[in-house]
Amino acid sequence: MKLITAFLIIAIPSFSYMLWSIKDKQPETVIEPKVIKAKKKAAELPELPEEKWTYVDDLKSKQVEVGEYEVTQRGPYKMQCGSFRTRKQAESLKAKIAFTGLEAQVSKATGTSSVWYKVYLGPYTKKREAEKDKHKLKNNSVHGCKIWGWD
Repeated sequence: MKLITAFLIIAIPSFSYMLWSIKDKQPETVIEPKVIKAKKKAAELPELPEEKWTYVDDLKSKQVEVGEYEVTQRGPYKMQCGSFRTRKQAESLKAKIAFTGLEAQVSKATGTSSVWYKVYLGPYTKKREAEKDKHKLKNNSVHGCKIWGWD
């Protein structure tokens, strides 16, 4: 503590004396502000160099070919959300989908060895409509829906 006090007693008057001794000194050279230099430079702009690339002139006379194409509709689409061996499981998923505000259907498909009950939504004229409903189902915990072309 004594050491800090002694240091402060010496440091404060020394610092004060240093400030007092430099208060009346003027700088020997006057530095020109940057603003004035910038104005001088702006008045004396150099000439633009000659362009050494030809693409600038080529772009002025460039003709763009416009291709014509026709958009074809691929729809209709359906979205299949499950395939089950029992009708009870299919009806359970159909009810879960109904709680999201969408209407699903159950169809019976006979395979080579057994019967399957498919839960699907649709038909959709655009795939974007099917994607919108797919996201709605995902947000309500119905996962695994696939979008297929309607056969």
